[in-house]
Amino acid sequence: MPRKRETPKKQPVFRHEAYIEGSGSVVDEKITDTLKKNYMPYAMSVIISRALPEIDGFKPSHRKLLYMMYKRGLLNPEKERSKSANVVGETMKLNPHGDQAIYETLVRMTRGNEALLHPYIDSKGNFGKQYSSKMHFAAPRYTEVKLEKICNELFRDIDKETIDFVPNYDNTMQEPTLLPATFPTVLVNSNTGIAVSMASNVCPFNLEEVCETTIALMKDPDHDILSTLKGPDFPGGGLMLYDEAELSKVYETGRGSIKVRSKYSYDKSANCIEVTEIPYTTTVEAIIEKIIDLVKQGKIREISYIRDETDIDGLKIAIDLKRGTDPDKLMQKLYRLTPLQDSYPCNFNILIAGTPKVMGVREILTEWTAFREECIQRRTYHDLQKKKEKLHLLEALSKILLDIDKAIKIIRETENEADVVPNLMIGFGIDEVQAEYVAEIKLRNINKQYILRRVEEVDQLKKDIEEMEEILRDKKKIRKIIVNELREVIKNYAKPRRTMFYYQSDVEEEEVIDDTPDYPVHLFVSDSGYFKKITPQSLRMSGEQKLKEGDFISQSFEATNKTDLVFFSDQAQAYKSKASAFDDTKASVMGDYIPAKLSFDENEGLKTLVPTTDYSGYIVFFFENGKAAKVPMKSYETKTNRKKLANAYSSKSPLVAALFVGEDADILLRTSSGHALVFNTGMILPKSTRDSQGVQVINLRKKAVLSSASIITQEELPELEKYRAKSVPAAGKPAKELGDSNQLTF
Repeated sequence: MPRKRETPKKQPVFRHEAYIEGSGSVVDEKITDTLKKNYMPYAMSVIISRALPEIDGFKPSHRKLLYMMYKRGLLNPEKERSKSANVVGETMKLNPHGDQAIYETLVRMTRGNEALLHPYIDSKGNFGKQYSSKMHFAAPRYTEVKLEKICNELFRDIDKETIDFVPNYDNTMQEPTLLPATFPTVLVNSNTGIAVSMASNVCPFNLEEVCETTIALMKDPDHDILSTLKGPDFPGGGLMLYDEAELSKVYETGRGSIKVRSKYSYDKSANCIEVTEIPYTTTVEAIIEKIIDLVKQGKIREISYIRDETDIDGLKIAIDLKRGTDPDKLMQKLYRLTPLQDSYPCNFNILIAGTPKVMGVREILTEWTAFREECIQRRTYHDLQKKKEKLHLLEALSKILLDIDKAIKIIRETENEADVVPNLMIGFGIDEVQAEYVAEIKLRNINKQYILRRVEEVDQLKKDIEEMEEILRDKKKIRKIIVNELREVIKNYAKPRRTMFYYQSDVEEEEVIDDTPDYPVHLFVSDSGYFKKITPQSLRMSGEQKLKEGDFISQSFEATNKTDLVFFSDQAQAYKSKASAFDDTKASVMGDYIPAKLSFDENEGLKTLVPTTDYSGYIVFFFENGKAAKVPMKSYETKTNRKKLANAYSSKSPLVAALFVGEDADILLRTSSGHALVFNTGMILPKSTRDSQGVQVINLRKKAVLSSASIITQEELPELEKYRAKSVPAAGKPAKELGDSNQLTF
């Protein structure tokens, strides 16, 4: 009998059908090899060819779109705008990912959308707004576009071999790998992309500041960037917190967070706050929805009405105030609670020679300078070759000038046309290219005046060639050209800064005050998971508790409206809330069904409730296998507003009871076999992890389980003392004295 093929141990195996060869057969293959073959190419394609910007400041989709508009002549100021649909159709020759995706890319680069500090596309029609999620752009058949004047700086000398061209996806035309931008576009306009396992988020900076910083760094690599690059400049304006330490971190590492808040004014006559500039990362709708939600929750009571007054003149959110409201204090509160103040997360992840790299501003500008130096070198070399070729031809004219009649005689006396060029080469000692050029001169141009005028260019050409050769030899001259181009960009395209600064010392931050009303309440939880919050006055006036048939009140507490509530489910999860999140009710109503109210998982039920104000004390969990775990309440305190905590207790054995003990207390345990045990929780050491399995507190007979656990009152203790474990040490002694078995017996 043939031996079975054995799969190597500890190697994850992925089985798949081989469709190409041996179709229908099963092939064993390591899953790591499959991922490398099938997933890695996709991941690399997304990183390199789709999601991340390159040093010229563009993703492939942006570059393809702008290049096709350039090829259509839409940079010509005399040419009319073209329908967006035409541009989208042309772009599909380079970017076959669907017309809608191309159009959305186009929309973001238009002046009308207001997403960029320096838009690349001049637009006519409705292109929506970056600051609004509900202002949708019109269809491409209705809108018109052409390239903005600043695009001259993107395509300057692109036809002089300054950058590489590659075939498009179907090899029918060539497209540029980069654009030879004459200024650092990568930092001037924002760029966001999400790739596989990495992302990029480049904030925009003021064009003049970026160019000045680039010039300063070329002169002094140790230049203090903060002295020239003040901070990000967002298209939507707003006020940026000037945090020098955070800015330095962003400039050096490429990562950090920029805090931006909205700009507002107060109309005293209308008692209204008008917000006219908002953070770049949010929208008008998000702000209004959040404020309305806070008003409904009662957290903000100073606002009577809010509306969106955005129109053709620009963004405006109007907030009507109630009488006596201090607008500045209200805005401080809104900054804290709403997206009127937001943070821009910086992640300067840029492709350098096909490799993603997170860089600070200094390194980005250094890389851009190196890229631009190469463009200048390639342009200079291209022009140098052209001028050398021209000089070579004009040198032939110089020789002909000495004896024009001889040239005419040679041409006239040559019998065969094919022999004209060889005879000129022999007659004047010139090469084939020169002879071809002379032979092609029109008869009307064979005069002294024409030839002399052309020959006069020789001296200028020699001078130009000498200068170009000097440029190629001297890096300083190349940098001087870059500096001059940057200064020209500043002169032609610089704009005043839109995002201004505020300093922490200039603003009196409102003290965070919890204005939730505090008053005594009674909390009730039923066995089936219903919850009621009833005031003492209402409870006194109420009759019997209304419950579902067969249901009963399993827990009741006296608390306050500010009490924190921790609900433990039967699937080892905890859900946190506050008493103030529930409406005051009466005993005559069913109350809130907790699994629905707190969005429990499917088939998840409520096990117990633990109210707390300071998270002191312990929760003792008892499990069917006779184990108990004592967990500090502090383990359930979170700094963030997390509502759901996984692994709230151990799920190794079903939970019987979870008892809160402020101080150590006597506990009565009962088993399914009719046995009982009384012990003090001081005998159990607290566990630092929430999902600890605990220690064995009671030995169980075969097939028996722990059935109940309850706290013993002082009145019950004498009667139950007979169940106290005889071998158990005095209460309060550490559990380690109980022996190696770490269990309590009776």
